[in-house]
Amino acid sequence: MKICCIGAGYVGGPTMAMIAKQCPDIPVTVVDINQARIDAWNSDSLPVFEPGLDEVVREARGRNLFFSTDVDKGIREAEMIFISVNTPTKTYGVGAGRAADLKYIELCARRIADVAESDKIVVEKSTLPVRTAESVRRILAGSGKDLKFQVISNPEFLAEGTAVEDLMAPDRVLIGGEESAEGDKAVQALVDVYAHWVPRERILTTNVWSSELSKLTANAFLAQRISSINAISALCEATGANVDEVAHAIGRDSRIGPKFLRSSVGFGGSCFQKDILNLVYLCEHFGLPEVSKYWEQVVTMNDYQKRRFVDRMVSTLFNTVSGKKIAILGFAFKKDTNDTRESPAIDVCRDLLEEQANLAVYDPKVTAASIRQELALDEGDSAVDICEDPYEAVKGAHAVAILTEWDAFKELDWERIYKDMLKPAFVFDGRNILNLAELRKIGFEAHGIGQGGSR
Repeated sequence: MKICCIGAGYVGGPTMAMIAKQCPDIPVTVVDINQARIDAWNSDSLPVFEPGLDEVVREARGRNLFFSTDVDKGIREAEMIFISVNTPTKTYGVGAGRAADLKYIELCARRIADVAESDKIVVEKSTLPVRTAESVRRILAGSGKDLKFQVISNPEFLAEGTAVEDLMAPDRVLIGGEESAEGDKAVQALVDVYAHWVPRERILTTNVWSSELSKLTANAFLAQRISSINAISALCEATGANVDEVAHAIGRDSRIGPKFLRSSVGFGGSCFQKDILNLVYLCEHFGLPEVSKYWEQVVTMNDYQKRRFVDRMVSTLFNTVSGKKIAILGFAFKKDTNDTRESPAIDVCRDLLEEQANLAVYDPKVTAASIRQELALDEGDSAVDICEDPYEAVKGAHAVAILTEWDAFKELDWERIYKDMLKPAFVFDGRNILNLAELRKIGFEAHGIGQGGSR
């Protein structure tokens, strides 16, 4: 068995590294047309930051894990090909703003059809709408070659920041295939790969359509929980309740559980919003407007939470932030990753800039180039200062906004920060990671999400 993965991003790179680590007898090649990205995977400075990933890559790279820009060679030599390319939300044409843009998936399928010289098992690893496998299968069947292609679905359920742990001990591995003898054989081939380290009872097999829909549904349910507790956070602030206490109380109910009940400035990442909008579009396409509106509200609530956070900052800072320095601590969409895609910090910063605030941004892993790109800033834009040290960011600031839950922010010298800020000094904790009572003892006017009351 030889494996090739097309796409060396946040999913393809770590997933293939783990397969190579756990299956030393299986050669694994990750291919991508982005030379800089491949160079980074072959260096000591990986393009993806994930705790523990460096060690996994170092163990297998050069032994049975390879990174290359030779896409055609990778396709020709592999028996199993993973497609792990980006599927962003469409920005044009039919379904713009909601449907998944599948142009990269189609390009991969056509490349495989053109280059393949032997039978292939093609594995959908990218997050895709239901029935995409059928489109890929039709493209491969049109190759005009006397070859057999099997298309199976193997969605990823990784949480950025814990991807290595999730790959090492997954809750489940889902594999969906065609309900036929050949389909069963292809599914079993992938089952055998994961069975090197994943207990067989955690490897679930379904038909391909159920597998594709399960990925969208899982992300929709997780995002729904976040939007639900964030909706309650607004009510907590209005009534004097404390959202953390409410979340703890309801989370003790075994039917609900405690996970994904942390109120915050909002969810981000490459999947949640994209997948929900894709689900919304699919429901509309299949004539289910009520279902579509239900899931769309999850995204609407997330947007509301981000805007509400900014509105509270502005109203608290005497109804204007114009010309005021606001220190932004955290730009990644969550801790332990350098991923900024759909990060709440982007919208919060943009809204503050619209209010003519001056921003000083610090994140321990996100590069200045990424921050400038996300905010569409020119190199010399004086409204935003990107800092290499958190104490530099807060010096002379009117307020601090915590937008990523980095553990290091809890360990900062907040007495030092208070002394360096203008008075009154404000803290707006968008992740509820700080002890607001202790900050108030220092002298801060401290505000958290859903912190209408405290005990």
